[in-house]
Amino acid sequence: MASGSSSKEPALTVGQLEAGYPACCKALRLLLQEGRTLTEIQRTVCWERLDLLYKALPRQYRDPVLLHGLLKRQMAART
Repeated sequence: MASGSSSKEPALTVGQLEAGYPACCKALRLLLQEGRTLTEIQRTVCWERLDLLYKALPRQYRDPVLLHGLLKRQMAART
């Protein structure tokens, strides 16, 4: 057994995070439509990836908390 080996998945690159951004936003919308709480959403993979992308490129991407609020307001305005 190699020292330092880990069963974790390899880290995603910024490019991979950017490519997955639309899918993560869609997942966030679906979670909101299901009525999930912010705490529940913060435990998801999509939230983790949105947060990583925001931390890596804060000028290009929104804070997931702000994105959550915007999506929630948009959904409320449609009803």
